[in-house]
Amino acid sequence: MGGLVYSTDSGRMCPDCRQPVLQCACNLQRAPTGDGIVRVSRETKGRGGKAVTVVKGVLLDAAGLAELGKQLKTACGSGGTAKDGVIEIQGDHCDRVVQLLKTQGYTVKRAGG
Repeated sequence: MGGLVYSTDSGRMCPDCRQPVLQCACNLQRAPTGDGIVRVSRETKGRGGKAVTVVKGVLLDAAGLAELGKQLKTACGSGGTAKDGVIEIQGDHCDRVVQLLKTQGYTVKRAGG
């Protein structure tokens, strides 16, 4: 199978259509699915004991998810990533993230302990 997965010119490549992810035609056909409830949790497993705030269930495409992730990271003053339908923010910022998402109109639940 193989193929190009990353290009220094355009970044990540779609494995199906071999186009840059932001220009991917396959991605437009795949609409995010879910129950419409955004779940915010804190995880430490596999991270050397470091806490990470995880946001799942946001019904946005890859570009929208990246933009929301950027807004949350800026508001928390922390780093993180947005990929595979999940936003990860370094540190324990669950309460702040829940409040920010509620002000943006999302239905939010605190998941985990």
